[in-house]
Amino acid sequence: MTKEFSPQRLDVKAFAQAGGRLSGHDSLLKYERLAQEAKGLHPDLLVDWEALGEVRTPLGGAGQVWLRIKVRASFPMECQRCLTPVDVPLEVEREFRFVADEATAEALDDECDEDLLAFSRDFDLHELIEDELLMALPVVPKHDECPAAVPLASSDDDFEEANAEKPNPFAALAGLRKDSKGH
Repeated sequence: MTKEFSPQRLDVKAFAQAGGRLSGHDSLLKYERLAQEAKGLHPDLLVDWEALGEVRTPLGGAGQVWLRIKVRASFPMECQRCLTPVDVPLEVEREFRFVADEATAEALDDECDEDLLAFSRDFDLHELIEDELLMALPVVPKHDECPAAVPLASSDDDFEEANAEKPNPFAALAGLRKDSKGH
């Protein structure tokens, strides 16, 4: 009989020992913190995810518990170039090694390149997925190519007026050059 694993209360160690695999096709609305960042959220936006657990044994070492996640989503944002809606594709593929507790994770963090997390019998996989998607959001979302031309015009009359009144600082050099050719 295969043990059922819950993404909301995942026993990571048992999941890895069983070579567990979980996947989901969730509405973006299920991820509350992520939904707060969205512009133009609708129920058709989905988060596709997969989690794989495994125990890896390095040469001469004890078995290590690993969790690999793959996440794909399309996230509604506002293009910072044309200020119209843009669906930003998000893809995350990460691996995490689990250690005994937070203190161990903190102690090992500086000396290893792996992403470390502390064991928990009721680990919330959805929370990890949401954290990773939040970190994958672009700081400046934009279309690859905006649907409409973006006008590049100045609307500051004071700026235009101030620049119009100033003489070109290099105009004096041009005058000196003409004088030196004449002599």
